[in-house]
Amino acid sequence: MNNQPIIETKNYRKSKMPKKKKIAIISSAFAGVICACVAVFFILTGGKTWFFAYEATSDTTCDIKLVGICWDKEIVIPKYIGKYEVTGIGDEAFRGYYSLTSIVIPNGVTSIGESAFYGCDSLTSITYNGTVSEWNAISKDEYWDSDAGNYNVYCTDGTMKISYSQGLEHAVTSDTTCKITGIGTCTDTKIITPRYIGGYKVTSIGHYAFWGCDSLTSIEIPEGVTSIGDFAFSGCDSLTSIEIPEGVTSIGDYAFSFCDSLTSIVIPEGVTSIGNWTFFDCYSLTSIVIPEGVTSIGYGAFSGSGLTSIEIPNGVTSIGNGAFLDCDSLTSITIPESVTSIGESAFSCSHLTSITYNGMVSEWNAISKDEYWNSNTVNYNVYCTDGTIAKDGTVTYN
Repeated sequence: MNNQPIIETKNYRKSKMPKKKKIAIISSAFAGVICACVAVFFILTGGKTWFFAYEATSDTTCDIKLVGICWDKEIVIPKYIGKYEVTGIGDEAFRGYYSLTSIVIPNGVTSIGESAFYGCDSLTSITYNGTVSEWNAISKDEYWDSDAGNYNVYCTDGTMKISYSQGLEHAVTSDTTCKITGIGTCTDTKIITPRYIGGYKVTSIGHYAFWGCDSLTSIEIPEGVTSIGDFAFSGCDSLTSIEIPEGVTSIGDYAFSFCDSLTSIVIPEGVTSIGNWTFFDCYSLTSIVIPEGVTSIGYGAFSGSGLTSIEIPNGVTSIGNGAFLDCDSLTSITIPESVTSIGESAFSCSHLTSITYNGMVSEWNAISKDEYWNSNTVNYNVYCTDGTIAKDGTVTYN
């Protein structure tokens, strides 16, 4: 049942409303909202009448606060209410209009409030009377469209499609957040993870969430996610691309292991460590960007991958056992002078010919290296800032 209030009044200003004139409210949950409004206004457009409660924000502008009883599936927000230009859509203004399928928003709107379209799961069309860049410039609360349906935004110069995958399993992690725990009933091969499920913000991809999803070819992870769990995408044989948002700070062990078709990935700036066996046996992975903030590379992190070259950023202090084990296509690697330890079989790579070290020969020799750190290599040179070291230890100074 629609939980919006029935408003029975005419175009009176609240301050001038007759003493015996009352606003009848069906839903007490919105009583406070009505009382906070300056006025209620009848709008007649195209033969239809809507009741907008609004609040003046200046002498010439106002915000829509809510809409009165309305069973229409299509609503047009007017550009003006009386002398006021509509410049905002307030918090929860259209919350719970489950039958709403389309809405027209004027180009004077500059802000959309929290949960403004919460639960509008039938919404398929937003027509905005401005350009795409103007739509993107509107200040929108992060929860403005939480639990809304998949919809298109039709602007004067283009269309934006907002299409989230449905049916993903989730678990509540706090009063406001949740994590994705499984693919559930979702049959999409290209998954766009919703930002909110059931009113809860998605902040993590749980352990084993998409483990063994053979048909999954791509996935978009929403902003707001901060962690990707152990084995989250392990065994996704068809996964070729993934977008990891900047807010992610933690990527779990084996998170992308056995992703046979994954060719490239960009790790966001906030990540500080690459877990154990994270990209194990990703033999199609030929390139990866590791950000400056990473300080450690875990055991077997890239073991068995198809990398041909890698640049380890300054700040990394340890390279774990087997980090690049059996990377048989790897021919060159750059190691920063911040590295203090290299583990067993870290660079057991049969075709490695060049190691560029951004420090002096003495600093390279001072690094703690397991005795088998370079097992299975043939011939390579370590190029330091003041000289070159051959595999047999011979040094040629510049």
